[in-house]
Amino acid sequence: MGRAMCYKCNRPKQLCWCEQITPMRTRTKIVILMHPYEHRQIKLNTGRLTHLCLADSELHVGEDFGGDAAVQALIDDPANHPVLLYPGEEARDLSNGELKASDFDGRRLVVFLLDATWRHARSMLRFSPNLQKLPKVMFSGASPSRYVIKKQPEPSCLSTLEATHELLLALDRWGLDEYSMPEQLLTHFMKMQEYQLKRTEANRRPDFVPRRLRRQSTGSNEEQATNPSKRRKYFPAG
Repeated sequence: MGRAMCYKCNRPKQLCWCEQITPMRTRTKIVILMHPYEHRQIKLNTGRLTHLCLADSELHVGEDFGGDAAVQALIDDPANHPVLLYPGEEARDLSNGELKASDFDGRRLVVFLLDATWRHARSMLRFSPNLQKLPKVMFSGASPSRYVIKKQPEPSCLSTLEATHELLLALDRWGLDEYSMPEQLLTHFMKMQEYQLKRTEANRRPDFVPRRLRRQSTGSNEEQATNPSKRRKYFPAG
C-alpha cells in the first residue's frame, strides 16, 4: 500500500507543508505554469510551494497553453494587465522601475511564470502563441541562487520560488505591490532543502535499507520458507 498523500501540497502526509504556511495576499496575481516534468518532482517542487504561500495565485500544469481555456481567460479579462516573466532585450526591467502603475490603467497586474528548466521553458513558450504575445518583464541584480541540493546552470539562474521572491521585492520597491511577508518563501525553501539533505545523509548510512527492498523483504512466512534465498538476497546471514 502506498504512502498517504496530502492532495493540497502533493506530498506524503508526514512531510505536509500546509499547516506551516500562511497564504499571503498580494495585489499582483501570480500564475505558475508548471511543466509536467516539474509536476512529478515531489521532493524539489518549488513551484507548488510558491503557490501555497500566495493566497490568490494559480497553478496550471502543461506544456502547451495555447488552447488552455483558464489561462486564456486570464489573458482576455479586461480587468487584468497580463505579462510574462521572461528575460530578454525587449523585457521591461522591474528592478529599474521600467514598469509603472500608469501602465496598468487601473487593471490588476497578472504575472505568468514558467516553472521549468530553461530547455523546457523555451519549448513551453514555443508551443504557446498566446504567451509569446504577452509583454515581458524581468528583474536584475538578484541575489545568487540559494539552491544547494540542485545544481543551477549558473548562480543567476533561480528557482521558481526565488524568482517570485525577487519579483515581489522589485514590485514592492516601486510601490506596485506590498510584499508583506518576504521571509516566508525563503524560510520554507531552506527548510525544504534542509530536510532533503538530512534524508540524503540518512540514506548513506551503512545500515540503511531502501523502502523498495524493505517491502520486498516482508513476504509471508510460507513464501520465505519455500524460497529462503529471497530473504538471504537482501539480509545475508552472519
